[in-house]
Amino acid sequence: MPSRDDAIALLHEHTLSDRLRRHGLAVEAVMRQAAQRVGGDPESWGITGLLHDFDYEAHPTEHPFWGRTVLEAAGYPAEVVRAIQGHAIFTGVPRDTDMARWLFACDELTGFVMAVALVQPDHSVASVSPRSVRKKLKDRSFARSVSRTDIEAGLAELAVEADVLTQFVIDALAPVETTIGLGTSWVSPHEALPAAT
Repeated sequence: MPSRDDAIALLHEHTLSDRLRRHGLAVEAVMRQAAQRVGGDPESWGITGLLHDFDYEAHPTEHPFWGRTVLEAAGYPAEVVRAIQGHAIFTGVPRDTDMARWLFACDELTGFVMAVALVQPDHSVASVSPRSVRKKLKDRSFARSVSRTDIEAGLAELAVEADVLTQFVIDALAPVETTIGLGTSWVSPHEALPAAT
């Protein structure tokens, strides 16, 4: 299997957006913890999380189908490729492995937890709780692009309580918070703008 460095290079080749790169890193962290929880291989699970959306920015209408041939040609195992295909409901690829079910269940939820962290005063996942996530999920205007339907379906497939999985995601993101642009490393888009001359 290609290395994590190979996977990072592939992600960066097809994904220029910092936001999408950070999302890949975040899902990688969650998938590594999920692998440890269920006895999977943290490296292959992490790489699956890292690359699940690698083709989305460059090929949004063909994602994740376009990426499948790239991953296969690069030598990624069938289980990794299948899990990545299955994380998008519309592909019709069944999520029949633990890896595939965890990727599907954690993808949207991870993005949502990050969105909730960004509205905390310290922009930290440490300030996020399952209760605050539950409250924001009810607000359909908050993080509108996150599929509540996919989150619910993922919980059902894993047969895990919402608060339990949410806390799991929060705990998995805490050690990589600065890597994914949260906490003290967060920069306001307004602060990032060049000064007016």
